[in-house]
Amino acid sequence: MATENSKPTLLGMPLSLVSLATLAVQNAVLILVMHYSRIMPPVNGQRYFTSTAVFLNEVLKLIIALAIAFRDTSRNLQGAPFSTVCRTLQNQAFSSDSWKLAIPAALYTFQNSLQYIAVSNLDAATFQVTYQLKILTTAIFSVTMLRRKLAFKQWVALVLLMAGVAIVSVMPSMGGGGDSKKHPKRDGIHADHGAMSNSIGLFAVITACATSGLAGVYFEKVLKNSAKVTLWVRNVQLSFYSLFPALFIGVIFKDGRAIQQAGFFAGYNNVVWAAITCQAVGGLLVAMVVNYADNIAKNFATSISIILSFIASVWLFDFEITINFIVGMGFVLYATYLYSAPSRPPQTGEPQSEYKLPNSEDEKESDPALSQKS
Repeated sequence: MATENSKPTLLGMPLSLVSLATLAVQNAVLILVMHYSRIMPPVNGQRYFTSTAVFLNEVLKLIIALAIAFRDTSRNLQGAPFSTVCRTLQNQAFSSDSWKLAIPAALYTFQNSLQYIAVSNLDAATFQVTYQLKILTTAIFSVTMLRRKLAFKQWVALVLLMAGVAIVSVMPSMGGGGDSKKHPKRDGIHADHGAMSNSIGLFAVITACATSGLAGVYFEKVLKNSAKVTLWVRNVQLSFYSLFPALFIGVIFKDGRAIQQAGFFAGYNNVVWAAITCQAVGGLLVAMVVNYADNIAKNFATSISIILSFIASVWLFDFEITINFIVGMGFVLYATYLYSAPSRPPQTGEPQSEYKLPNSEDEKESDPALSQKS
């Protein structure tokens, strides 16, 4: 067992703690920046196309995954020429069964698109809380598709989770506001976006959570019957296959005519680029937490990010604090902890899963292909 002194550190601090804190901040900042990018004044009268943001996010994730996978392959083939490393990585990334990842990749891309719809219609804090329904959808698909057994406390956690989300998002008097609630600091900023629609935002969140759960469980099922490759090669595969639905369905089919008239980068500014970069880099942070801490720590970071988003929303967007929101958020935070808390102490020598992908969804949950995704 490694001693305390042998644990990796950064500037004298344990890397597990650093990655945990960074992930918590990143999760909160991502949602806040994404939300603001959708409600800020249009750039030169044009709001950016979310389909282009989703596509560029996948491109950036692919670049990051390729760079890290290439580094790992080079280390494993010490002294090998550049061409050999490239050929080895190509054979791993495009193995005979890699095409199976095209389905979860498409689902994750659809999930990312739904996230933009959700943050356009919900306050950042409300989105953060309701998006935790991905725990419920992942559990349901795990039970139905993988025949997985859940402990009693996990079922209790799921009931608490549904109750918390219902209090926050469904009850008419809750903090997120009713249907078509205008943002307090948004009125008068611009006229083309209009009011937020709570019903549209909630529908987008629920659909994104269902997509995330299905993609994550399907991905896990594929991995059990696939050739063994490294974590980052899997991310290369996911990001590569995500490019096709993002480009052909989103950029070309959905917004192709408008993009042709306005331009691919119409409506872009530093805020939009920050949202894209933050989402892509988030998966790297998730991988660090899973690698240097554990999956429970990742969920703990998610809980911290919910609190940070709530505080920041009150300060930045005049988010209305209500008893319903506080109670609902408390339910969700406790349910998140209860669901992932160990039922028994880990046994020495107990086998660990070889694949703990970030997704997040995810799971990235805002992106497992270096996301949740988010």
